[in-house]
Amino acid sequence: METVAVDLGEKSYPIYIGEGILSDLTVLLSKADKWLVITDENVDHLYSEQLAKALGELPYKKLTLVPGESSKSFQTVERIIGAMVEARLTRHSAVIAFGGGVIGDLAGFCSSIYMRGISYVQIPTTLLAQVDSSVGGKTGVNVQAGKNMAGTFYQPQVVIIDTALLETLPIRELTAGLGEVIKYGIIYDYELLNFIEHHFSDFYTCSFTPLNELIRRCCEIKADVVAKDECENGLRKILNFGHTLGHAIETLTGYRRYLHGEAVLIGMYYETLLAQKMGLISEEYGQKINTLISRTGLSMDISDIPADDIARQMTADKKNSDGVISFILPTGQGQVAEYTLTSEQALAFVYEL
Repeated sequence: METVAVDLGEKSYPIYIGEGILSDLTVLLSKADKWLVITDENVDHLYSEQLAKALGELPYKKLTLVPGESSKSFQTVERIIGAMVEARLTRHSAVIAFGGGVIGDLAGFCSSIYMRGISYVQIPTTLLAQVDSSVGGKTGVNVQAGKNMAGTFYQPQVVIIDTALLETLPIRELTAGLGEVIKYGIIYDYELLNFIEHHFSDFYTCSFTPLNELIRRCCEIKADVVAKDECENGLRKILNFGHTLGHAIETLTGYRRYLHGEAVLIGMYYETLLAQKMGLISEEYGQKINTLISRTGLSMDISDIPADDIARQMTADKKNSDGVISFILPTGQGQVAEYTLTSEQALAFVYEL
């Protein structure tokens, strides 16, 4: 088992990474008078017995939600808070988020507002959640106006990453996770990008040696960025590469057509072309990035989504201010910077997709 520290002073916490470490759960958890496990139907079907065995004699209740982005709603939040009350959770209780990014976002958000804040633990079960959404304390709920427009910054007590859980992950979920993985190589660590290139097929076969190394490095990068900028006032914005366009197409397709990581892959693909057109990166580097993205086999065709709608949705993104649209764009190997476009410039960009 490896440990990555997220250094946030009094809010610091460890990330434990290893194959099969779910069996050590009671050793890795802090004390609480009661526990509420929040999971989804898919994860519960696969791992309910294994989790129950790992929790042993700990007093807990379990709430199982419908899988998918559609559950990230205030209707679900009300259901979770109701389950917390029914389980008689106190300020000394804790929540376990056992699932992917949707479960983590919901569990973290509800933990942050229940009794004005109780502890929660992240046990991510997807590659995307293990390398990204479980670390850093961002929680979120979708509303009609856009993705994650309601949310809090609320750090977990601990993140427990059992890489063996990825063995049952569908290929599509692995691809979605690679979206965030590739992002780290572009925004922060060019050597990681080369590592992904070299071991690309290993990730799809869940070869644990390169997979554990990949997850550890991604967590180190995320932990470093979060430690320097917890509430996204500066450096943490670099994590939004691919998300300006990605969030727009997720919202416009009702969160049903794309997994989050798939939308990020598409966003990165076109935002790389934008950086290339603006002269920020060479054609050679742009091709390297987009060739790697294309290896996932995901279609980049979004021509059926009206360009006007995409531009309008990007304008509504929460990262924007002063009437301009914020993009994080590659500027060199392992380097990105923030650039802004007017709505007219963004529309021209979208029409060229």
